[in-house]
Amino acid sequence: MLKNIKNNDLTQHPQRYIHISIAEQRLQLIDKHQILFDVIIATAKNGAGENYGSECTPRGWHKIRAKIGAGCAENTVFTARRPSGEICSESLQQAQPERDWILSRIMWLSGLEVGFNRSGKQDTMRRYIYIHGCPDSIPMGIPDSHGCIRMRNSDVMALFDKVEVGISIFISEKPISEEPISEQAVNDVSEKDLKSMTKNA
Repeated sequence: MLKNIKNNDLTQHPQRYIHISIAEQRLQLIDKHQILFDVIIATAKNGAGENYGSECTPRGWHKIRAKIGAGCAENTVFTARRPSGEICSESLQQAQPERDWILSRIMWLSGLEVGFNRSGKQDTMRRYIYIHGCPDSIPMGIPDSHGCIRMRNSDVMALFDKVEVGISIFISEKPISEEPISEQAVNDVSEKDLKSMTKNA
């Protein structure tokens, strides 16, 4: 399950993580096997994939690299990860129907698996893959994003307040029930490798 993690990016608390299922269009926040948060989301229209320019949702282990938008009003519009000064409204959407709306909060993802979702042309962070809010008129449960994980604004704001920078995220094509994440699975990286990660961090 863990491919080639060669750094100290794996969370120090592997029992606490986010699990995203592309098959179910669902996100769960899990802590010590307890589901703390469970919502419907929307992933990429183009399906799963890691390549730059694919507009696909990347799979595998990630972390939240940065949280952006704390204190901003609901429906705040972001451009290049900065508030644009706009508040999304029906009239603004009608005036700019082709715009890819990033609203309320941003959680910027970074891949943890070198050669799969980190580095080169398969780097999640450099692809600017986020968990973010979107207009309420955009349906959840239907893959339709350009690669990011879309959420209802109220949901993304709630999740933003529940998680910390560095929390691990697992994105899978399978239903969550078919791919439960055990503590052992998260700890597949050996103690020796973890010591190496710390040394090289």
